[in-house]
Amino acid sequence: MALMDTPMATPPATAPPCLPRIIQGGMGVGISHWRLAREVARLGHLGVVSGTALDLVLARRLQQGDPEGTMRRAMARFPIPEIARQAEERYFSPEGLRNGDAYRAVPMPRIDLSRDHLQLIVLANFVEVSLAKEGHGGTVGINFLEKIQIPTLAAIYGAMLAGADYICMGAGIPNHIPGVIDKLALGEAVSLKVDVAGGRDIPGDEAERTLFFDPREFWQGQGEPPKLKRPEFLAIVSSFTLALSLARKATGRITGFVVEGSRAGGHNAPPRGPMKLTERGEPVYGERDAPDLERFRDLGYPFWLAGSYGAPGKLAEALAEGATGIQVGTPFAFCEESGMDAGVKRRVLEKVRHGSLEVYTDPQASPTGFPFKVVALEGTAFFPGIGWPERRVCDVGVLRHIYARPDGTVGYRCPSEAVDDYVRKGGLEAETRGKKCLCNGLLAAAGLGRRDAAGLAEPPLVTAGDSLVDLGRFLPAEGVSYSASSVLEALLR
Repeated sequence: MALMDTPMATPPATAPPCLPRIIQGGMGVGISHWRLAREVARLGHLGVVSGTALDLVLARRLQQGDPEGTMRRAMARFPIPEIARQAEERYFSPEGLRNGDAYRAVPMPRIDLSRDHLQLIVLANFVEVSLAKEGHGGTVGINFLEKIQIPTLAAIYGAMLAGADYICMGAGIPNHIPGVIDKLALGEAVSLKVDVAGGRDIPGDEAERTLFFDPREFWQGQGEPPKLKRPEFLAIVSSFTLALSLARKATGRITGFVVEGSRAGGHNAPPRGPMKLTERGEPVYGERDAPDLERFRDLGYPFWLAGSYGAPGKLAEALAEGATGIQVGTPFAFCEESGMDAGVKRRVLEKVRHGSLEVYTDPQASPTGFPFKVVALEGTAFFPGIGWPERRVCDVGVLRHIYARPDGTVGYRCPSEAVDDYVRKGGLEAETRGKKCLCNGLLAAAGLGRRDAAGLAEPPLVTAGDSLVDLGRFLPAEGVSYSASSVLEALLR
């Protein structure tokens, strides 16, 4: 059926209650920390935790000793205590990591998740959302990337067990996610076909290319799975075309759209048409890449504007365009409550104060193929004259690609892994050029970086939107620290 012949999903007759004016962006890995989301929600806005690699985040926080006991406090609320007990037994180190200690490994993501790994994913997402919802009656969401598919079903279920109010998803076309949310709320089994490179040319067993999650199986021996609150669903899009496709083809109800421009941090949508680069080697975005807000208004769904909207006056500007509000990331990423490593945060803000910091959009770095924004900062994984680590180690695997082997079975590869390994798995050497290990670098930026037997930490990778250079407006006259509440005060001014 042609796109224009596909029935359009009916927008809500009435808007869901209490739609937020300000959405705090879900920045991963671990930057949109539960503390940040809790503070934003407590102050009356939508606080969002990052759902990226939370199984790793929880396991590493426990191995660092969980000094304030927050992880174990939330784990004690998990409705199946045995799952929490097993995770604590496996990963908790009362004395934390000593020099020379490496983290105990979490399994790499696979379609055929082991039961232990699936349980850890559910638990970790429950913990993050549960902590974000502590002590207030505000609204909390969780942000996922459509391109990271393997943990999706278990992660959404864990967030819903904790009472997540919103599910946000970008970096792809999440047509099937609203329907998944509908079924999980009823305690029904769900499935999701994964993207398999070369899968159209090499037929294989569909079951081996499909993710499954059954709440009844998860609760086996514990009684019937509970009926859960159905969260609202926000799709993060870069164009009207994508929003229209989702409005017409989504399997369940969409609450609205976050319209994110190319000035936002993290992954950006590629420019439309052939890729052209500036003299600095950055993608060139033009008028064709600007969202058509008139068509968004006509679509009939609430929408929020994102990408350098973290400044006074931007909320009023968005409202004047017919938007419901704005999503803001970068100013929150460097505030006191974010999960960014305190030392990295301080160095960034010192550079901001002195006006000596740059944000660079790297068209090749990400193994996803999307342009990715990096901050040029001494001692980090991206800095002119230092560059990225020479070694190519894929030991996290969050951004690995699933591909079809000649016999129809599936394998896993990443353009950022050792070149010989990637080529041996059927990849092209050209696809590895310029690719970097975002997984390890982003974990390091949250103070959770890879360690080896010599105690060497992975260099952190810092990402931010173009508005990073303007964060000085939030800094006090003395010091390089500011709060999430001061960001909200400025946005509402």
